[in-house]
Amino acid sequence: MTDCTDPFIPTLSTRRLLLLPLTLADAPRYQQLIADWDMVRYITANMPWPYPAGEGLRYIREDALPAMADAEEWHWTLRLHDAPETIIGVISLMDECDDNRSFWIAKPWQNQGLVGEACEVVTRFWFQTLDRPVLRVAKAVANEASRRISMREGMQVVLRRDQDFVCGRMQEEVWELTREQWLARQT
Repeated sequence: MTDCTDPFIPTLSTRRLLLLPLTLADAPRYQQLIADWDMVRYITANMPWPYPAGEGLRYIREDALPAMADAEEWHWTLRLHDAPETIIGVISLMDECDDNRSFWIAKPWQNQGLVGEACEVVTRFWFQTLDRPVLRVAKAVANEASRRISMREGMQVVLRRDQDFVCGRMQEEVWELTREQWLARQT
């Protein structure tokens, strides 16, 4: 498999961002951005660290693209409208029990509200296009920036548990938003 051309994974857009489906051609930039301690420390420990050379390509080719083709995961690259050739992050939806959305954005673009914009459009895709009844998002308690996004979205913590992250073992929270709660916030 060399690319993801499934029409079920559309290009999405926000005021400032273009969200393009992840492709094999994105591997070099993915590798470059994700191999940063500050980017990965709160990712679960199933991600190898230090991030080995070629892991971005392997992950996209062997994990992400097959899951996208099977409609089990939906991965988009984040790009600014005024620089659509440059990937600045990734946002994903996953058909998993307690973790349906994840994201990361490179340091130069953090703290600008861009991830919040991306979350809005993929959450809409989750509830409207995929017709899911609930969105659950797992995150390290120490990941304050990610927690603030969930709070702004009106999510509530429904579960706390120990989890192994790249930075070590710590508490993880699972945040939840139902379709009804999301719809009530759309008016």
